[in-house]
Amino acid sequence: MPATPRDLPAWTLAAAALRAGQPAALLCVVRSEGSSPGRQGFKMTVTAAAVAGSIGGGIMEHKWVELARQRLREANYTPLLRPQIHRREAPADRSGMMCAGEQEVLLWPLQAADFPVVGAIEAALQRLSGGAWEVSEASGLQLAGEAPADFYTYQPGPDWRYREQLGFRDQLTIVGGGHVSLALSQLAANLEFELTVLDDRADLPTLAANCFAHHRQRVNYDTLTVPPGPRKYVVVMTVGYRTDAVALRRLLGQPYAYLGVMGSATKVAELRRVLAEEGFSAADLARLRGPIGVQISSRTPEEIAVSIAAELIAVRNAQEQARAGG
Repeated sequence: MPATPRDLPAWTLAAAALRAGQPAALLCVVRSEGSSPGRQGFKMTVTAAAVAGSIGGGIMEHKWVELARQRLREANYTPLLRPQIHRREAPADRSGMMCAGEQEVLLWPLQAADFPVVGAIEAALQRLSGGAWEVSEASGLQLAGEAPADFYTYQPGPDWRYREQLGFRDQLTIVGGGHVSLALSQLAANLEFELTVLDDRADLPTLAANCFAHHRQRVNYDTLTVPPGPRKYVVVMTVGYRTDAVALRRLLGQPYAYLGVMGSATKVAELRRVLAEEGFSAADLARLRGPIGVQISSRTPEEIAVSIAAELIAVRNAQEQARAGG
């Protein structure tokens, strides 16, 4: 089965608790910086008997779970927004951890009136239908009228507001449905990518066996279209050189977060030469990664998939660091 978004278990527990008339609390990291174990968007639901999700783990998470349960026992429905500083020398708001980063955690007690919104969020995550939600002390928990410009948006201060898109933040399209594609799909399913696999071959066994992709489709590479975007990752690994070239002619120059092609150094050099002769700019070709994958002397499809997945992680984390300003 395809992987579900990281947040789904937390919202599922919240919906189940409210449906049963049981108290629950939502914990959400609304801001993070540095080496914080809980990144912006991490969340968990806490009830008297269960938890789902995570806000970073360790002693810090344990304290927040106990605090949430205490407030539930006391029927205290006052939201709490508090920084957590992961440094021993911090004068206040020390988390008990020494990671050198910071995060800000929201404790939002869930009440019966929140059930329609919680249920709608759960359903949207199950269907990958998109949308967004937001929370503020002034307006409460609600579905957002429009998605934030970035995946997460936090407005600090007395009139604080947190807004978040629903679903997977990053999308990976694999052009080619062969053995390496199948192995990479299995890895990517655990790396929080919404996964699409495309191939031009009919009745391809490895595409039919790919139970990890959220979307599988037979396409004509001559008319291939993959929507661009700052969180779109594209890997080209078709059956051979000719079809790789056909696909790349349709993809080069688009503003993807990542565009790479699998193959030997000789094959990729020839692809670059031919595409340059056809008029593709040096800048477009410079943004094409290849041969893709970190150097681990990989040989099997599974090893090649590991090397490519490692490169995708490195690129994604570097871009997130750049967005955060360091």
